[in-house]
Formats: sequence, structure tokens, C-alpha cells
Amino acid sequence: MSEQNTGRLYGVGLGPGDPALMTVRAVQTIAEADVIAYHSARHGRSIARSIAAEHIRADHIEEKLVYPVTTETTDHPGGYRGAMEEFYSEAAARLAVHLDAGRTVAVLAEGDPMFYGSYMHMHKRLADRYPTEVIPGVTSVSAAAARLGTPLAEGEEVLTILPGTLPEEELTARLAATDAAVVMKLGRTFPAVRRAFEASGRLDEAHYVERATMAGERTGDLAGTDPDSVPYFAVAVLPSRIDAPRPEAAEDAERVGEVVVVGTGPAGPLWLTPESRGALAAADDLVGYTTYLDRVPVRPGQARHGSDNKVESERAEFALDLARRGRRVAVVSGGDPGIFAMATAVLEVASQDAYAKVPVRVLPGVTAANAAAARAGAPLGHDYATISLSDRLKPWEVIATRLRAAAAADLVLALYNPGSRTRTEQVGKARDLLLEHRSPDTPVVVGRDVGGPSESVRIVTLAELEPAEVDMRTILLVGSSQTRSVRRGDGQQIVWTPRRYPEV
Repeated sequence: MSEQNTGRLYGVGLGPGDPALMTVRAVQTIAEADVIAYHSARHGRSIARSIAAEHIRADHIEEKLVYPVTTETTDHPGGYRGAMEEFYSEAAARLAVHLDAGRTVAVLAEGDPMFYGSYMHMHKRLADRYPTEVIPGVTSVSAAAARLGTPLAEGEEVLTILPGTLPEEELTARLAATDAAVVMKLGRTFPAVRRAFEASGRLDEAHYVERATMAGERTGDLAGTDPDSVPYFAVAVLPSRIDAPRPEAAEDAERVGEVVVVGTGPAGPLWLTPESRGALAAADDLVGYTTYLDRVPVRPGQARHGSDNKVESERAEFALDLARRGRRVAVVSGGDPGIFAMATAVLEVASQDAYAKVPVRVLPGVTAANAAAARAGAPLGHDYATISLSDRLKPWEVIATRLRAAAAADLVLALYNPGSRTRTEQVGKARDLLLEHRSPDTPVVVGRDVGGPSESVRIVTLAELEPAEVDMRTILLVGSSQTRSVRRGDGQQIVWTPRRYPEV
């Protein structure tokens, strides 16, 4: 049948529940439609129809699309998903009969038709065959924020919308990483959702909104909500952090502060874990080497304390002093804070009696070695050793002894801090020492600024390693006797170390 002879399909957003929040366009569309379709549970009641009731006339043809299941089990051979897919196909076929007869069909949808609504299943099955228009509606998310009277997201903040049906660990990770959030589809999922808020450290910020703009509306703190009282039509809200209450700079004897040492990975935001991202956002104060602090977005109300990279102990003591006064402090470290970075300095100072009661946590980050290895292939696929070539904190004799031992054990080597403007000899000395144990054609990955704007990852042989091309932003991965380097058909050169070792 040609499009000119068919009816028109409308997905009509009704808003969050209050009929007064329906748009003028939604009311007009319902008035002009021949067929009014709406979903309902098996008990026959439809929230969508109840919202639009005063606009439905006696001469409207009504199509009640009754779900075969909601939350209960089913004996359908395809399980719940199979039962619902069959239902949506049958419902779309029923609407297609009206459209083929030239009737205009308005499918009613609570909130917005394209936002977690059942209408979209009709849309995907019919919109390519019939002229279609979607009438947007006010979402439950917007209604909840309005009822709370709290900004949902502001400025550069990220708003995350989450279904409560996600696995609990996934919810926890996403809540920890975002600025603001709304978790929908509560009901039976509420206990797991609440645990996710608590595990992410966000429970005290969270609000509860039930049936926003509808009869029986209820709001409150999520932490104090009775799980047995929570219906499906309820949401959990983490509002904007901007202008949210933060402790004053003065001492707060009632508040327990803490220090979290956060690993930012080798470069920018792509390398941050959700837990680290959340800790950085939640902190009252950020303390760190200025270069690493610059990787963290500026947030209103958050104090930043940058310093030179040679004052680690002073930086740690400053952070712990802030925490002792009730501040939540994030010490920002590059890579992984436990690998040649800030965790050691913080824990060393935190072991002093004066700071014994200050909570300290260390959050891992992607290491420079892991980042460079991933870019090159899998050179760390078997046993490897991590050694710093810097002789500022230990004598070269110690470094040389460790290099010889690791080389004699045929370990792949990840060499940190290989050189700087004032340390130019270590790379050459390490290369010559390793050549006593390794073949000259041993693959070496030279990774510089991995993840950064000037990233460079090259693969050379041990004999070709040029000290002048190595600086403090470089990491070296030196292969073992088993490490292989191959140029593939597409021209890409890859390096890997087999997990199987030949029998002696």
C-alpha cells in the first residue's frame, strides 16, 4: 500500500503524570487521531490512558496493548525476552491494520516516547513503513529534579541516566564516576541500587522521588527510604555537585577527613578508572604535582594545591594535615600511585604517630609500562621485572646489580625514569650491561608520552637503542630471549613475549 493511502503513526509523550504537563501538541494529536493505543498490565489499568483520559472521546477507537508479563516468570520457550518480542510484534501488527485502513494512530507514552518507553518498540517495527511523528514529552527525570527543587546538572557536569536493572557492580562503577545521576526502574531493584550508592560513596548525596507530579508523590533521602515501600515508578537522584554543601576551610572537628591517593594513568581522562574519577570529583582538596593536577577538571568549590615534583614528603604531609582537619583530600599521582609514585610518600608520612588516625586509601591506575606494552602488542606477556634507572634515591651500583640479576633470569624489563636533562648516562650504561646477557637484536619498545598529545611508540633492537632519544617521559620495555617482533601484513610491527617457555 502506498504511503499516501495509509494512516499516520504518532508516538505521543504525555509527560510524567500530571495531565496539566501534557504539551499542546500532544493534546492536539490525540484530538485528531482515529485510534488511541496504550500499553497496560494484565490488570487492565493503564497509567498512560489515565493521564490522557479527559482528551479521549467516545468515538475514539481504543487499542489496549496488554503486556503478557511484567515482573513475573513466564513459560514462553524464549523466556521473558521471547515473550515480550512476540507481544511487540503482535501489537505492531494490530496497529498496522489500522494504518493500512488509513486511520491515524496515536500511541500514548508516559514521559517521553523515546526515553525508556514501550512506544519505541512500535516505532522500530512501523516507522519505516508508515509516515510517523514523535511528540516529545516531559520526562520523569525532569519532573523529579523539579520536585526536588535542586539543579540536576550544571556547567560542565556530566549527567548519567541508569536503569536500576543493571548489575550492582556496574551501577557502583558508574555512580562513582559521574557528577550527577538518575537511577530509574527501582521497585524490586531498590536494595541493590541502594547498596551501589553506598559502595560508590554517594549515598549521603542521593534523593528519592516517587510518582513525581502524580497522586501519591513522595520525596526524601534515599538512605532513609523503606525498601518495601518503593514502587517501579520511582527514581534515585544524585543532583548537581556545584554549590552543594562542602566543609568550610576552617577546622571541622566533627568531620572525619581522609586522604585518597589517586592514580590518573599515563595521560588524560581516557585512562582514569571509574573509582578514581569519582574520588577526584568528591574531594574537597586536590594535592599534587602541577602537571598531574592539570589533567583533572576544575570544579567549583574544590581547592587545588599544586607543587613541584621534588617535594613528595612535604606534599604528603600537607595532604594529611588537611585531612586531619576534616577535609576529603585526593593526592593526584600519575600512572599507578604505588609504582615509583606518591603512595609510598603518603604512607610513609601517614605512619607517623601524628597521622595515625587519618584514613588513607590508595586507588590504582594504569601504569606507564602497561600502557606502552598495549600500544606495542604484548611484550609483558610473561614474567617481567620493573626497575627505575634513576640514581637520585639509590646508588647506581644497586641498579646495576638488579639489572644483572634480572637479565640473568631472562626477565623482560620495564625500565622507568631512564633519563633526564641532568641524567644522560644511565641508558647507555644499562644497554651495555644488558648486551652482556641479551642478543643485540632483542626487541626494545621505546614509549614516550603514551596517551598524550606527543605520543611516540617505536620498536628498536637493543643494539640500536640510542640514549640521546630517551628522556623522563620515556619508558623502555626490553624483551627477553623469547620476545618476538613481527611486521604484519598491514605493515604494523608488533612485539609479544610467549607465555610458554621452552623446556630446559
